[in-house]
Amino acid sequence: MLKKLFLLLLLAVIGLAFFAYTELQNRWQLPLNIPQDGYRLSIGPGESLRSVAGRLRQEGIYADDWLLRAYARQTGADQQIKRGEYLLKPGTTPVTLLDLLTSGNVIRYQVTLPEGITLARAIMILSEEGALEHELSGPEDARIRQLVAPFSSGEGWFFPDTYQFERGASDWQILQRAHAVMTEVLEQEWQQRADNLPYQSPYEALIMASIVERETGMPQERGQIAGVFVRRLQRNMRLQTDPTIIYGLGEEFDGNLRRVHLRDESNPFNTYRHSGLPPTPIALPGRAAIHAALQPEDGKTLFFVARGDGGHYFSETLAEHERAVRKYQLQRRQDYRSAPGNQ
Repeated sequence: MLKKLFLLLLLAVIGLAFFAYTELQNRWQLPLNIPQDGYRLSIGPGESLRSVAGRLRQEGIYADDWLLRAYARQTGADQQIKRGEYLLKPGTTPVTLLDLLTSGNVIRYQVTLPEGITLARAIMILSEEGALEHELSGPEDARIRQLVAPFSSGEGWFFPDTYQFERGASDWQILQRAHAVMTEVLEQEWQQRADNLPYQSPYEALIMASIVERETGMPQERGQIAGVFVRRLQRNMRLQTDPTIIYGLGEEFDGNLRRVHLRDESNPFNTYRHSGLPPTPIALPGRAAIHAALQPEDGKTLFFVARGDGGHYFSETLAEHERAVRKYQLQRRQDYRSAPGNQ
């Protein structure tokens, strides 16, 4: 009799254990309560799985936080979760959740700094990116000045590109990366430069590249435009390019470049009045513009004027250039000045 009772109790215990095991397995495989558009889970530095699981329970994502913690302790996953922001998709189970949190496969954001923008505009773009921490005060931030020293301005020193980052990264970190890339690209292109260029240093090439970037409407014209400017420097002709004046005007520029601006000698960026290169770059040039500045196209052209379709008409002589100006510009707007013009 006792033997039968013992067997019955043993079977009951086995049955309960099997039931409990089955129930736990079922719960372990049930998807979390995740919205259709997903759920973003952020794990801070040093945050424990207990804290993460508690948040999931409080926000109605997963009620059995104790089960998650128990399984993680058993497998050692509780010591392997990595900080960052994760996207939990519908269908995620506790198993796949732990796999995700230990993989470090966090959400990656990206921000694009277009070619030809100013440093001020680049910082503004970064300031509008909500996933970034904002530390920089502006182009004159002390950290930027220290980074580009001994140069007086940070303009031009940051490579325009698309940069990926994780939430919690800062605008300063993005600029540090952009500066490292620009330094490397400029050095690579400088080592492959053409002979007899009118530059004393890579920085002067960077200044020229920024002008080429701002003047170019069609990518295939970069080499031609660079060739014009290089030949003008070699002949001691002024560059006479509108984008430099516009840069020097800063916030004073209202969209109309007037003759009074062309005559203003107080603007150090007025290449109609001052010979040689302007004191600093005027934009963030891309690699193609840097390449063009250091390997300009050969030729005899010394002038160009915008045709109105994004491209330019190139001329070898002043007379030809003046005819092109009358054809492409003066008929449209009498006060328009195309660059470069007559010396």
